[in-house]
Amino acid sequence: MTYQLKQTAQFDHWLSELRAPRGKVAILRRLDRIRSGHFGDIRSVGIGVSEIRLDVGPGYRVYFTRRGDVPILLLYGGDKTSQQRDIKLAQQLAGAIEWPLN
Repeated sequence: MTYQLKQTAQFDHWLSELRAPRGKVAILRRLDRIRSGHFGDIRSVGIGVSEIRLDVGPGYRVYFTRRGDVPILLLYGGDKTSQQRDIKLAQQLAGAIEWPLN
């Protein structure tokens, strides 16, 4: 199964501001694997939001939500140092989404 990924403006901004080339490459590769259905290390963080965990650099995290099989909406990103704050923001973003996505 192929998954369609969409992203919020907040996620786009976070990824574009990421200064670590190795981290950015690892995140983009992981998103490519997710498109192919290989999710890897993820966990639910509540209120319909899940966390993609990457063991690179400071422990990058990508937060997403989905309804049904597709699409997957990338909400926000961060790392282990800002994890609790990032989870709260991702949950707020998920709560404000109007489904279905266009």
